Order: sequence, then C-alpha cells, then structure tokens
Amino acid sequence: MLVLATVVLGGCNDSAPEAPDTIKDVERIVFFGDSITQAGAEPGGYVRILEDSLTARYPDKDIEVIGAGISGNKVPDLQARLERDVLAHDPTTVVIYIGINDVWHWELPNHTGTSTADYEAGLRAIVDTLQTSGARVLLCTPSVIGEKHDGTNPQDAMLDEYAGISRSVAQELGAETCDLRADFIAYLRAHNTENKEKDVLTTDGVHLNPAGNQFVADRILQALERRRERM
Repeated sequence: MLVLATVVLGGCNDSAPEAPDTIKDVERIVFFGDSITQAGAEPGGYVRILEDSLTARYPDKDIEVIGAGISGNKVPDLQARLERDVLAHDPTTVVIYIGINDVWHWELPNHTGTSTADYEAGLRAIVDTLQTSGARVLLCTPSVIGEKHDGTNPQDAMLDEYAGISRSVAQELGAETCDLRADFIAYLRAHNTENKEKDVLTTDGVHLNPAGNQFVADRILQALERRRERM
C-alpha cells in the first residue's frame, strides 16, 4: 500500500545477507522529506521501487509504505508537520531525507536557507520525538547540488557541513544513518568521468533521474537491513 508522496527508491542488493528479523511482521515505514521524497511516489520513484522490493523480499510481512514529502521543505517545515504527516500514522520506521533546501535556499534572493544552529536543533527535535514515540529512525545525509566530482559545485562546502551535522545528530541520538552525501560523491568520482553538472544520477543536479532513483533505493534498503541486523 502506498500513501501520499515519498522519496526516491530502487532495487535492493540481492547478494546482501538477510537477518532473520530484518523486517517486522507489521511495518509502517514513513519517508519524510522534500521534493525528492515527493517525487519518489511517482512511477519509477525510489519509494515505489522500495515498496515493490520489500513486498517481494518479505511476502509474509504486512508492510505499508507512507510518503510524506513536500516540495521546498526544509528542517523547520518538517518540524511543523511532524505530528500531522508522520506521527499520526503511528510509524514503526521513519526515513528522513532532508537538507538540500536548507542549503540551496541560501542562494535565493531572500536567502531563506536554514542556519546551522536551527538545522541541528531541528533535526535533534525531530529524531528525539520520533524515537520517544517508539519509531526507529534512519537519517539520510543531503546528497548533491550539482554532480561535479571535484568539489567545485558552488554549494559543496556547505553541503559537507550540513551532512556532517546530520551524521553527528544521528550518532549522538542513536539513530541509523544512510550517508547519501558520501555515497553520491564516491559514485560520481568513479562514474562522472566528464565531470558533468547533471545527468549522471540527477536531471538537474538535485532531483533524481532513473539511475538516481535506483541508486538511492539501493542505499536506503541496505541501510534498513543493516539496521535490523544490529537490533
């Protein structure tokens, strides 16, 4: 079952070992984020692919995938709608994929990005609230704003800083991390031989193309299964 809009997802790594309790008998997985998450609910999006992968992989489980992505959202926006769009579903797992707009919007004429202090405090509040509710949290680092592999995209340094905050918050609060920032950089170094700004994993340097949907899906599914193996 798919509800609302979600993040980008693809297939899974079938060679990865499965733990006996990788997925609970009843799972409600909410994907919480921005336009990347919203687009994931469309055909070929990573959430749709993930839903299909989980259904095929765990046919004996009751798995509901719920998308909660809204275009343009930043961390403060997620805070404002956490109760309505996530907690109201009583999720067992929440995947948070956020941070692009928190950085990108500093480049807008009105400079509406999120300060590092507000970004960190907001993430802490979201993760803490979700964990208190009993949900397991997988926090994704923000991926890319431009696909050049040599660090010359204009927002690279700031994205690295915000991704570092996401990692730190996850580690300190005991949440799991899907380090999409590091994964994208490693992939682009290996595969973006022409050092293009887009069209490798994205359509415009940010939003995922089919290859990007598959890539993110693989990373998130692997992270979900690693988390269960540790439980």
